[in-house]
Amino acid sequence: MTKSISCSDAGKDCGWSASADTEEELMAKVTEHVLEEHKEIELNAESISSIKSLIKETS
Repeated sequence: MTKSISCSDAGKDCGWSASADTEEELMAKVTEHVLEEHKEIELNAESISSIKSLIKETS
């Protein structure tokens, strides 16, 4: 199953989205995007957990 996420899933006014085969690959893409475009977001255990809860799975 493919995993996907977008900034709009988190209520952000941002058109970014990504998909990957594994949660680890997807979270690497999310981390890169957050560090480049959303410097106001602190990547800590709480925010990472919140982000992971928004991941969708598609077949």
